[in-house]
Amino acid sequence: MPGGGLTPGGAGTGGVSTTPQGDKALDCTKTQVSAAPLRRLTREQYDNSIRDLLGVEGHPSLALAADEKLAAFFSNSISPVSRLSVEQYRDSAEDLAAAAVKNKLDALTGCTGANQNAACADAFIQGFGRRAFRRPLSTAEAARYRELFDANQLRGFGEGIRVVLQTLLQSPNFIYYLELTPAPGGVGVTPLGGYEVASRLSYALWNTLPDDELLDAAGAGMLDAKEGLRAQAERLLASDRAKDALSSFHVQWLGLDGLLDTNKDAQLFPQYNDALKSALRDEATGFADFVIRRGDGRLETLLSAPFTVAGPNVLSLYGATATPAADGTVQLDPAQRAGLLTQGAFLSAHSHPNQTSPVHRGLAVRKNLLCTDLPDPPANVNNNPPAPDPKATTRQRFEQHRIDPTCAGCHELLDPLGVGFENYDAIGRYRSDENGLPIDASGQLTGTASGATFTGAVELAKKLATSPEVRTCVQKQWFRFSLGRFEGADDACTLQSLNAEFEASDFDVKKLLLSLVTSDAFRYRKVEP
Repeated sequence: MPGGGLTPGGAGTGGVSTTPQGDKALDCTKTQVSAAPLRRLTREQYDNSIRDLLGVEGHPSLALAADEKLAAFFSNSISPVSRLSVEQYRDSAEDLAAAAVKNKLDALTGCTGANQNAACADAFIQGFGRRAFRRPLSTAEAARYRELFDANQLRGFGEGIRVVLQTLLQSPNFIYYLELTPAPGGVGVTPLGGYEVASRLSYALWNTLPDDELLDAAGAGMLDAKEGLRAQAERLLASDRAKDALSSFHVQWLGLDGLLDTNKDAQLFPQYNDALKSALRDEATGFADFVIRRGDGRLETLLSAPFTVAGPNVLSLYGATATPAADGTVQLDPAQRAGLLTQGAFLSAHSHPNQTSPVHRGLAVRKNLLCTDLPDPPANVNNNPPAPDPKATTRQRFEQHRIDPTCAGCHELLDPLGVGFENYDAIGRYRSDENGLPIDASGQLTGTASGATFTGAVELAKKLATSPEVRTCVQKQWFRFSLGRFEGADDACTLQSLNAEFEASDFDVKKLLLSLVTSDAFRYRKVEP
């Protein structure tokens, strides 16, 4: 198959390791990076790439196997590719190619009528191939695709293009992040090639393949130095196309990827429907995009700002009456709302259908904002929440977790965080009492250096926004999202540098992203025997 065939067992495996702790001095005089696993595009990246290649909206990736997860994020770098997966990629490529040729042949090739000839096919192979593979085709690759066109164009120009197109779309060069720049001597740390950097950069900041300007910059050697790479990163972040990556990060980081499939008790929450679920998710992603790209960019603002960019149905849920400002923001009651964690998306996603869940809410904060590794619950644990009791609050019903010695170890870390959200019901509405009983939303940041106490989610959000543990965790989470792997021991210098630059920027997330994509871990690869 031109460009190489996708074969079972083609994916690499990624191990989990952590950055060294303690006061041992790091030797950062030499470039050090941990090995990166071979990974495939995620479903979302596949959809976005097909959209930008063929102008096809929708979710063709639904025909593919579900993504693997690496902590909070999707990253297909663990399991081998099965024969079924190969067939799914093949079937998807064939369906997409057939539809594209049937409906968009002229636009796809840029040729009409008598101009649809071998020369047009060559131009298509070179141009489309460069975009799909995120690099120019080699002479041998282009020749093989031309041979494929010649063998099928007797049944018409469109048929030749269709077969070429379906073959390109099932090639590993499209489906995988292929980083093959050799190291001197065959092993060791080596800079990525310009096109490999362009691919990493585009998927990190746009969640899709590079545009022509970025590929041109790669070809001209402009991404080989930090200055040129940073300039392109700033261009990508300034584009509205950056919304895709920012949305993807925050949806996964906050555990909102299942929000649209959640259901609530219709009798208790009749207003909770598909429209509201979509609006809540849009609020979270729109707010994050506004803060990072148009606001001050600061982590503290993301986690504690008393404003939103929500639409009317979400504002109605919040009981907000303020008029939107010229920039689209709406001020909320600062005693009730503070940033992402008090928005309905987070609160709904981490609740049960008929009640809140201090455990789920506390777990989301503990794992995704504090980066705490927790053991799996005992095999015989009862995961069913205690039934609602009209004579008790949720906090009172959940106290059993901390009394039972088989549960107390983990729940001492989860419940003191989760109960801080009890002023919000299972869809995110604010409440001051439950079943006529006053709500106790006091808690503690157990397992952190400060161990600070708080009352309510607003105070909790403000303490998390300035927590050293959260600031460090956010760097790691962006690292994992952008590189599709865990940080390893050889990434310690990169993480140390990111920490210093993040602090110097007053914890500006946009500047953190610029630091990350110009870091050693992003620009180099480790070649192992």
